Amino acid sequence: MSLMITAIPAFDDNYIWCLSRPGHDRVWVVDPGDAQPVLAFLQEHRLQLEGILITHHHSDHTGGIGQLKAQFEQLAVWGPDNPQIPGITLALPDNEQRVLPGLDVTVRVLAVPGHTLDHLAYVCDGNLLCGDTLFSAGCGRMFEGTPEQFTRSLARLAELPAQTKVYSAHEYTLSNLRFAGAVDAGNPVIAAYQQECEALRAQGQPTLPSSMARELSCNPFLRLNDHHIRQALTQHWDQEITDTVRAFALLRRWKDNF
Repeated sequence: MSLMITAIPAFDDNYIWCLSRPGHDRVWVVDPGDAQPVLAFLQEHRLQLEGILITHHHSDHTGGIGQLKAQFEQLAVWGPDNPQIPGITLALPDNEQRVLPGLDVTVRVLAVPGHTLDHLAYVCDGNLLCGDTLFSAGCGRMFEGTPEQFTRSLARLAELPAQTKVYSAHEYTLSNLRFAGAVDAGNPVIAAYQQECEALRAQGQPTLPSSMARELSCNPFLRLNDHHIRQALTQHWDQEITDTVRAFALLRRWKDNF
């Protein structure tokens, strides 16, 4: 039986992802910034919370840990080795592989610094839970890392199999597609994807998951060496772009002010 991943909306645009197996009542959640939506979801579907995966220390990803730990005894909380995150019961190193109790699926840990220095992503059963490192058609802001770190992290994610499903932690797809369309105006994938996402949002549905194949075709932050992206950067910044890290830094700065 394959893993099921369900969105629990939180705040204005966060997704807390619930990991479950058909016919089982034990679940894990990823980045519970708010406990209340999680508790309501668990009650509605008669589920038992077995554990939590944390990608990074920002409060909109960790704020619900304390209340959930108080509600569920011996709750596993796995995440970065960072004292800023309250309640971690197991700090996960890069490349660690662990079986999630209650789900019997193996999760692989990828260190992906850039958005924050402690950021982790998780790969399990053909799914990527990437927090704020990779968004559909975009990437996270660079709060703590360096362009070199972020470029390496994105390149690492881009090496995952094309069929990998991409579960980001925010509903940013449409705004990212508007920027991607400005950078890569001639890309027909972007226009078609935007129409698809607009229809989903009009129905109140998430635009996620995406796929790595789709991201490699439309996400400018994964296509830093593409001729059209380099040309757009050269024109926008009126300077020659000679390497991938410089391309990322200028693309991220452009997006920050878009």
